[in-house]
Amino acid sequence: MKEKIGNDAGLVWKVLDEEGTKSVKELKKATKLTDKGIYAAIGWLAREEKLAFHQEEDEWFLSLAVN
Repeated sequence: MKEKIGNDAGLVWKVLDEEGTKSVKELKKATKLTDKGIYAAIGWLAREEKLAFHQEEDEWFLSLAVN
């Protein structure tokens, strides 16, 4: 399971690296991950401090964190 989440996190990171800021909905569509898969991947990357988050109304947007 840990390996799958890590692989999914890699997919999310790649999309954000290549395409820039995306909503969670856009990331889900681009990666073709399930709800559980996308949120697990986001959690993985957030824990590693790889993501920046901002909210517009009721929608969350993610981008790669600048460290």
